[in-house]
Amino acid sequence: MSVRTPDPDWTPGPDDSPPPSTNPGWLSDIELAEVRGRLPLIYVEAVPVRVDGLGQVVEVGVLLRATQTGEMTRMLVSGRVMYGETLREALFRHLEKDLGPMAFPQLPASPLPFTVAEYFPMPGVSAFTDERQHAVSLAFVVPVTGTCEPRQDALELTWMTPQEAASDAVSAEMEGGRGALLRTALASVGCLR
Repeated sequence: MSVRTPDPDWTPGPDDSPPPSTNPGWLSDIELAEVRGRLPLIYVEAVPVRVDGLGQVVEVGVLLRATQTGEMTRMLVSGRVMYGETLREALFRHLEKDLGPMAFPQLPASPLPFTVAEYFPMPGVSAFTDERQHAVSLAFVVPVTGTCEPRQDALELTWMTPQEAASDAVSAEMEGGRGALLRTALASVGCLR
C-alpha cells in the first residue's frame, strides 16, 4: 500500500519545487527511498474509537480513501515516527493529521500498543505486507471525543459498531493485512468473544 505522508509544513518553493528541508528529522523523497531499501522504518498506527461511560468501545472509526489507481480501500490512522519524536508525539500528530484538529484524541498517561505489526515487502513472511518497505508498526486503540473531519488523502471516516468493523467485508477492503490488525485491536479491548 502506498500512502504518501506529506512533509510537515510543506509549501511549494519557486516553480512549485520543494523548498530546502527546514526539519532535519524529515527525509527527502530520494533519501526516504534509499533508507527504505536498507532499514526497517518505525510507524505508529491507531484505531480511533468512541467509548461509553464505562470505557467500553461502542464505535470504531475506519478511514476510506482512493488509491492512485482509483480503487476504494479502508485504512487506519498511520504514519512514520520522525527522528527525535516520541511515540506519543507521533501518535498525536498522525491522529490530528488524519482526523482533524477537533478529534480530541485521549492518549493514556502510559500509551502501550495492543500489538506490534511487522510489515514486509514480500508476501508470506508475516500477516502484514507493504510493497515499499520493511516497517515495524506499534498499534494503539485511541478513544476520540471530538468531531472528526478526515484530512490528507482520506475521503471520509466511517463509524461502525465493533461487529461491523470485524466483518469479513471490512477486512476485504483493507490492504496489507490491516483487517487482521483491526480484529486484533477489537479483541484487545474485549469486543470480540
